[in-house]
Amino acid sequence: MSVHEPPAPIHSLEARYYTDPTIFDQEMKGLLARTWQFAGHASQVRNTGDYFTFEIAGESLFCIRGREGELRTFYNVCQHRAHQMVEGSGSTRVVVCPYHAWTYELSGELRAGPNIKAVPGFDRSKICLTSVRTEVFHGFIFVNLDDNAAPMDEWYPGVREELADYVPHIDTLAPIEWVEIPEKCNWKVSVENYSECYHCSINHPTFATGVIRPETYDIQPMKKGYVLRHTTECQDLSKMTYPIDTSVPHGGEYRSFFLWPMFSFQVYPGNVLNTYHWRAHGVDNCTVWRGWYTPGGEDSEVIRRLAVQDRETTVEEDIRLVESVARGLKSRGYRPGPLVLDPACGLNSEHSIRTLQQWMREAVDG
Repeated sequence: MSVHEPPAPIHSLEARYYTDPTIFDQEMKGLLARTWQFAGHASQVRNTGDYFTFEIAGESLFCIRGREGELRTFYNVCQHRAHQMVEGSGSTRVVVCPYHAWTYELSGELRAGPNIKAVPGFDRSKICLTSVRTEVFHGFIFVNLDDNAAPMDEWYPGVREELADYVPHIDTLAPIEWVEIPEKCNWKVSVENYSECYHCSINHPTFATGVIRPETYDIQPMKKGYVLRHTTECQDLSKMTYPIDTSVPHGGEYRSFFLWPMFSFQVYPGNVLNTYHWRAHGVDNCTVWRGWYTPGGEDSEVIRRLAVQDRETTVEEDIRLVESVARGLKSRGYRPGPLVLDPACGLNSEHSIRTLQQWMREAVDG
């Protein structure tokens, strides 16, 4: 009778995936340039000519509202001699390069330029700002530098519908605040920390006792696409740190959708929406923006208090965790340990990290 040995444990990624500048450069030129990245919210560009700038994968871009109401995104560079077109945010009738005043329509076509008629054979119709794939997802604007990328509903199948079910008023929402949180770590360290709750009961006492019910927490990859779905029930109402209405559909649940590689929708109990979006700046530093939303962006004392609570507890606790991991990854004494993969899944299992690290490995190694 033969004895079958148990399968070998699956180990975490080697430190080089987080610390090697060459791998970071690969990600900037590859993964982050061919995946859907959050740009901003439609409420930032309500009117014709409204625009805002942002950066993706080292590229400066700007999103602008056209005359027919359409949203377009362009590389922030003039087609004449490469000066950047706009800074920050604002509103304009036409887009004018500050260098030589080449002027573009809101649709990107060249409209005019000083003395361009003196150039023999100059064909204005052949000059246009370079556009970027853009999609609006329940008011959230995403872009992809890959012109041939599959649409968001193929990347994240079912999320659009499920999110609308959990936040029925999502299309009326606007940000009440975005908080910028710099972290001294590789962006993947921060994303991993967000993508498991194995550490929650130990490190997030307010979240674990005043928002969610840890024993019901689970994170699973959705059947298709690149999504990790967090699910749990809310804490006992007598322990909740903010008031909620459990009579509304899904009011007593927490659900989160992590959209690989750098965005997450969280639906807190009571149908409260907030978001994370990440930006990678270097191999060992990134920024996380934490967003909170209300109908029309109207002020709400409850949401303000919840946002402050989140910043003073979970956010501060996570900064200490991820920055300690970043330091540890540089230690010559680190040997990647086995992931804790409980067949029953649940709170104290890292099956979501196994999926996430597989995506990370594929992005670099193919």
